[in-house]
Amino acid sequence: MRLRTWPNGSAIKVFVLPDNHPAHIAFCKQVLRVFPHEMRNAWDRLVFSGTGQAPIEVATEEEMRAKIAAMPGAIGYLPNVMTGDAIAVIPIK
Repeated sequence: MRLRTWPNGSAIKVFVLPDNHPAHIAFCKQVLRVFPHEMRNAWDRLVFSGTGQAPIEVATEEEMRAKIAAMPGAIGYLPNVMTGDAIAVIPIK
């Protein structure tokens, strides 16, 4: 939440789905082990304190995929069926 650049110096752009999106809820609960509102509160605290940047919210999984594929340094989360050659996949179990 606080990192602004990757080790190679490129800017980090974080993309998230809306808090009520099923994929966002699943990612928060299963991977991060928090509820979506807890993640939102953590982001908001960092943004309002000036120590972090808010993620960029996208409306759909398709938009998330397009943004990640088009923007170097972007990171987000997608179901396995949404991945492809245009983006690097880091599997999370």
